[in-house]
Amino acid sequence: MEIFKEFTIEAAHRLPNVPEGHKCARLHGHSFRIRIYVDGPLDERLAWVMDFADIKQACKPLEDELDHRYLNEIPGLENPTSENLARWIWRRLLPALPGLSRVQVMETCTSGCEYRGD
Repeated sequence: MEIFKEFTIEAAHRLPNVPEGHKCARLHGHSFRIRIYVDGPLDERLAWVMDFADIKQACKPLEDELDHRYLNEIPGLENPTSENLARWIWRRLLPALPGLSRVQVMETCTSGCEYRGD
């Protein structure tokens, strides 16, 4: 069974590697919606895969590091596409969430990505 926990961040970025004149080369911001998915067996006694509070606790340091920041200044996010952000989050969460199955990053209400690991 797969469960998810969602959090949001407000952050600015620019994409340094896009072609000249591309609008995303300019500094801009997003209200990112990030979903963290965990897959695992249903605990018969508790009737859950894991406590949502445990996912929230694992995500809190990342949320603090990303929220209201200029993403390009964060090590590893010098080119902060949604894809790179999802992979960056995955790599930091996997040690705390061994059942991590997906990281979804929505940068707008119609655009985003899902990362399922290396």
